[in-house]
Amino acid sequence: MTTVSAPAPVGPLLREWRTRRRVSQLDLSLEAGISARHLSFLETGRSRPSREMVLRLAETLEVPPREQNGLLVAAGFAPVYGERTLDDPDLAPFSAGIDRVLAAYEPYPGLVVDRGWNILRANAGVARLTDGVAPHLLERPNALRLSLHPEGLAPRILNLGEWRHHVLTGLAREAASSGSAVLRELHDELAAYPGGTAHPAGPQEVAVTLRVASDAGPLAFVTMVTTFGTALDLTAAELSIEAFLPADAATAAALAGGGG
Repeated sequence: MTTVSAPAPVGPLLREWRTRRRVSQLDLSLEAGISARHLSFLETGRSRPSREMVLRLAETLEVPPREQNGLLVAAGFAPVYGERTLDDPDLAPFSAGIDRVLAAYEPYPGLVVDRGWNILRANAGVARLTDGVAPHLLERPNALRLSLHPEGLAPRILNLGEWRHHVLTGLAREAASSGSAVLRELHDELAAYPGGTAHPAGPQEVAVTLRVASDAGPLAFVTMVTTFGTALDLTAAELSIEAFLPADAATAAALAGGGG
């Protein structure tokens, strides 16, 4: 009796990522430099990919680092990306660099978030945004939850509909691109909050502006996000630094003068 081995579990995962990226087998095979027949065999489990092939296909499909690890493990190989906490001694130079960047942005708000938008570090300027936020939201703060929760920053956001549209559409894209269930759940939670959505004012806007009421008058911010694309540690690879920069002279003057 002939024994038929079960398909390699990595095959369906590769097919899932190709489908998510809306790429045909032919197009992916051309980009990766392999035959469409070989790719088909990999996806069905008739052939088992080498470690190098898994990484080549993952890079071509722009699979995030954490999910690349999952593909490697499914194919029977060790993960390529390690994972340590930001306080790990091996990440000390990286951690110190982050602190220098955050300090350099002051008095403008700056914070460090992980892939799930959980706040890991923040500079003193962030207090101007979190003033009046419910204490329970600050226990394990999530940047997007803080901005849209009815007990968070939302009541002070003057263009809440536009900001909600910006946050929710961006988060939906991230969830679809990464396949992250955590991001999908966060999106569904935030979408259920009150506030509605509205498209940005018009093409004259250079970027979506966050407009916040404060004791010093309306504050207007544009955000700038910095990521670490060459990191070989998951903690570093999935971190982002988000800075809130003044969108007008009045905001810059208010922040420089300590208003909030």
